[in-house]
Amino acid sequence: MTSPDPHRAVEAVWRIESARVIAALARMVNDIGLAEELAQDALVAALEEWPRKGVPDNPGAWLTLTAKHRALDRFRRRDTYQRKLQEIGRDMELRQESAEAELDDALDDHIGDDLLRLIFTACHPALPAEGRLALTLRLLGGLSTAEIARAFLVPEPTVGQRISRAKRTLADRKIPIELPPPAELPVRLASLLEVVYLIFNEGYAATSGDDWTRPSLCQEAIRLGRVLAGLMPAEPEVHGLLALMELQASRIPARTAPDGTPVLLLDQDRGHWDRLLVRRGLEALRRAGELGTLGPYGLQAAIAACHARALTPQATDWERIAALYRLLAHLTPSPVVELNRAVAVGMAYGPARGLEIADGLQDEHALRGYAHLPAVRGDLLARLGRSEEAAAEFRRAAGLTRNARERDLFLARATALSA
Repeated sequence: MTSPDPHRAVEAVWRIESARVIAALARMVNDIGLAEELAQDALVAALEEWPRKGVPDNPGAWLTLTAKHRALDRFRRRDTYQRKLQEIGRDMELRQESAEAELDDALDDHIGDDLLRLIFTACHPALPAEGRLALTLRLLGGLSTAEIARAFLVPEPTVGQRISRAKRTLADRKIPIELPPPAELPVRLASLLEVVYLIFNEGYAATSGDDWTRPSLCQEAIRLGRVLAGLMPAEPEVHGLLALMELQASRIPARTAPDGTPVLLLDQDRGHWDRLLVRRGLEALRRAGELGTLGPYGLQAAIAACHARALTPQATDWERIAALYRLLAHLTPSPVVELNRAVAVGMAYGPARGLEIADGLQDEHALRGYAHLPAVRGDLLARLGRSEEAAAEFRRAAGLTRNARERDLFLARATALSA
């Protein structure tokens, strides 16, 4: 039981084990807020005890056992111990020692199911998107309120309020901490995957602030994706999402210059792409295809795979990408998908064809204020030699984006075209 820095050990163990501890407790008390509170009690105990006695050989088990004892103490203090035993199917006449032993066994079993229950509950459609994001990162990522606030560039009290409201909504609506019934699984799974992908996207292309990317959020989303793939190995869209995230994340080392300046896809040094992530992503995509027809995430992963397989921009199979976007638009109609298809069609069949699609999106309400619409039009106009119009579009895009790096990129394109 030795450690050179117990406080850092506590932090590391908490990040790894907190979701399992909270998941096990939530199953027993059927209250996410109470489960997190009990787990936090165990964390406080570790911060007090480990610096004095050293880090235990199995710190995760120590946290879980301590949290279980806190749960038992809480039940006794509330005079609801016997009721809780009855709720979990225990005979009310069992001796206390036997009850504690069985409760220990219950908490230690079905770790996978416990995590799935927690994930599905944190991503319940009854919660607003920002609440699902914050609660997922808090419970499953082990991130503090301050860390979540920094990641999304919002005030810490705002994040705290979102987490509190999410827990209160779950409690007030008496939403059980359980796996959804088969009939609800598609909708609930879609909500869960959406949350994970939103976390990834905020890391891959930050919506605001001074950084072009936030790799730590991408890493957290990929970690959650791998957990889901292990817990739901037969779901093709889980593997499709994991493939998409890994293939896109493989480009992150090449997406910025040493000074932080953004580097666009066609200008990236593909030698800097993470080939291990590429291999993992292609393998996850293969697995998704073996399990069934590719869904929206699988199709996006197939598009990313076209880029990953091309050793140079010129080798990219843009015709296949355009065809995949057409399939994606049929499966999940969206102005953003159509805008991406405009880019692919412009690369495959010429900028005039792409511009025709992009022009047809200018009255889309969902794209008002979306910086990438004028940016795409600007690029297509520039390739057609209509430099003044293109520069105006890039200036418009710069006025719409909230990301400082992206704004600089658009203004630089406008300046170069004007010159």
